Parts: sequence; structure tokens; C-alpha cells
Amino acid sequence: MGLMDTVRSIFGVSAEADATRNADPEDLFGMSTAYMTMEADLGYENAGQAALCFSSVDSTDFSDTVDEVKSILEAGESDTGTTFDTHSDDHGYSWVVLDDTDPEDLLTTIHFAADTFIEQGYGSRLLAAVFAFDKSGTDHAYWIYSFRRGAYYPFVPEGDHERDNQAEFKLQSVLDGELDIEADESYWYPLWPDRPGGYPWE
Repeated sequence: MGLMDTVRSIFGVSAEADATRNADPEDLFGMSTAYMTMEADLGYENAGQAALCFSSVDSTDFSDTVDEVKSILEAGESDTGTTFDTHSDDHGYSWVVLDDTDPEDLLTTIHFAADTFIEQGYGSRLLAAVFAFDKSGTDHAYWIYSFRRGAYYPFVPEGDHERDNQAEFKLQSVLDGELDIEADESYWYPLWPDRPGGYPWE
């Protein structure tokens, strides 16, 4: 996954100083109505995937917490049909990637996962929740929730490490008030996929 150095900075050491408040998974639920607005007003459909990004700790207790998250997700598969995968990227970040065509199931599941980390005392390890949207099948847009900043921001990649700023500001203007959007655009950090048209967690 092609996270830039600036992204690693905001999601890493400097994010501790720039954090505005503790991680609160209840913030995620703003995405519930945003899914409908994205489709009805902007033509973006649920891509059927969302992901939780976190930084690991080399400890048995943290490993137990990750195992607990996996157990919760496995238990929920039969109820919601939400499947998941976990992996680490080349920069040492860990991902829980969820797959479900029902956006409410994606949102509920990612909330459960984030809430478990927080309940076990690892809320500070949560970096971002990423919600993917598609237009015309291959044009991806994302709403990224930064746990360190306590706010969402849009990210629309275009081509090879280019951003569609016009589309991002359009997302901001339409969803402002529906989502708690990061007011400081300098914190709208990209999560570049490895290839054009790919997802950041691949």
C-alpha cells in the first residue's frame, strides 16, 4: 500500500501532538446517512468494502485484543454476511478489511471492531476508518475518518498519485453538516493505492 511519508507522519508520531480528542467510534455513525447522500446526490455507490487501519504494539495483550476483534467479526459473519481479512502493509500498519454489499453492515461491523480496541485500552492505536465508494465502476472516492483528529475528510485519487480536488471539495460541500468534516484541509492526507484504480489497503 502506497502511504506517503506525510501520511505516516500524521498517522504516527506527529499525530499524537495534533490529536484533538480521544478516539470515539460513535462518530462513525454519521456515515449511515452519508451512504444514501453519496448515491442520491453525487452518483457514488457503496463499493462494498471498508477498512480499519491501526498500528500494532509488540505485546501479548495487544495480540489478544486483535484476536478478540477477529472473534467478534467471525461471530458476526453468520448474522450480517460481512466477511473480513486482516493483513499488514509494507509500512508496518495493520488493516481489517471488510466486505459487504450492505453499507449498514459495514458501518456496524467497523464500529464494533473500533470499539473493542478502545475498550481494551488501545484507542490510541487506531489510525483511520476508510469507507469506499465507486462511480462508473472504476472511479473510487473515499471518506476517511481520522481517529487522531476526530473528523472525516474526502479523498478522491485520480490517475497515478494525483488528486481530484474539485471532486473532493464537491464531497465536502454536499456532506458538510451530515459528517463532522475536518476543517483544516492540511490534514486531508491521501492514502494512495499501489496502482491506479486499486484500494489503499491492497
